[in-house]
Amino acid sequence: MKCKAKFSAIVLAVLAVASVPGMAQEQPAEHQVSYNASITSDYRYRGLSQTALDPALQGGVDYVHGPSGFYVGTWLSTIKWTKDLGGDGNLEWDVYGGKRGQLIDAVSYDVGGLYYYYPDNGLNPSANTFELYGKLGYGPAYIKYSHSTTNLFGTADSKQSGYLDLGADIDVSNGFILNLHVGRQKLKNNSAFSYTDYKVGVTKDFGVATVALAWHKANTDAYLSPEGKNLGKSAAVLSVSKTF
Repeated sequence: MKCKAKFSAIVLAVLAVASVPGMAQEQPAEHQVSYNASITSDYRYRGLSQTALDPALQGGVDYVHGPSGFYVGTWLSTIKWTKDLGGDGNLEWDVYGGKRGQLIDAVSYDVGGLYYYYPDNGLNPSANTFELYGKLGYGPAYIKYSHSTTNLFGTADSKQSGYLDLGADIDVSNGFILNLHVGRQKLKNNSAFSYTDYKVGVTKDFGVATVALAWHKANTDAYLSPEGKNLGKSAAVLSVSKTF
């Protein structure tokens, strides 16, 4: 409950700062700060539910240095899976940084590192994970690879695991964005936990908020909640978010 209280306080602080008139405009052009908050019917990450198929509250802050493309950020979400594995904690806290830009006019890049921190998770090995990532974009399509330098999310002997992400976000009409994704998670020395996941969704920014509806599926039965729920089963997920 302590982690959830801290998270709620952080989200409220983000919203309070973001609501100050002219806050974004006062930032120098080369220093770009944005805030985000969302609620989702199920926090799916790489096709697997992090909340035992229940809703989650999420929020974060990002800073970008415009001229160079360097950025840092932090993001938080409520979770359940660390307790489901016999540990503790109900919070995921991500910290990341990197650099993005254009290789040529048509090709973008994004490289960086991401640390997933699970306060008081109590798992052995720890759920805390660090990954390096690289991404290339061409028009609406992208390819991204993430590589763990630690054990992956509490799985023993899983250093050097990798996740390949292919997708596209296509503007179809009237601001509706078609979201397509396929990913492959390979767990080093733990092939029984490797799997492929899929996503088909649509996103629309209505001004007051962005609404996303997506179908998710992971082709594995290896990830179950204590109640026997298949955390990768086919499901529709509804999310409402706002960026300030």
